[in-house]
Amino acid sequence: MTVAQERIERLAGLASTAAADCNDERAREYVRLAKRIAERNRLSLPHQFKRFTCDSCDAYLRPGKNARVRLQEGHVVITCDCGIQSRYPYE
Repeated sequence: MTVAQERIERLAGLASTAAADCNDERAREYVRLAKRIAERNRLSLPHQFKRFTCDSCDAYLRPGKNARVRLQEGHVVITCDCGIQSRYPYE
C-alpha cells in the first residue's frame, strides 16, 4: 500500500467522523483533499468512500441527514441535498 492510498483511507475515516459530528464543512474539505490526492497519484477512491460522497458538492453523504436513499427497480437512488442523484445497481 502506497503512502497516497494510506492517506486517502485516513481522510475517508476523518470525513466520516466529521460528518457524524455534524461538521459538514470539515468533512467536505477532507473529501476534496482525498479526491485531489487520488487524481494526482492516478488512484481510484475506495468503493465505500465513492458511494458516500457527492460528485457535485463533495459532501460526505449521511442517509437521513443530508441524503435521501430510495430503492427502485434494480437500483438504489441516492439524492444529495444539492439535488444531484446517483444510481447504483443491486440484485
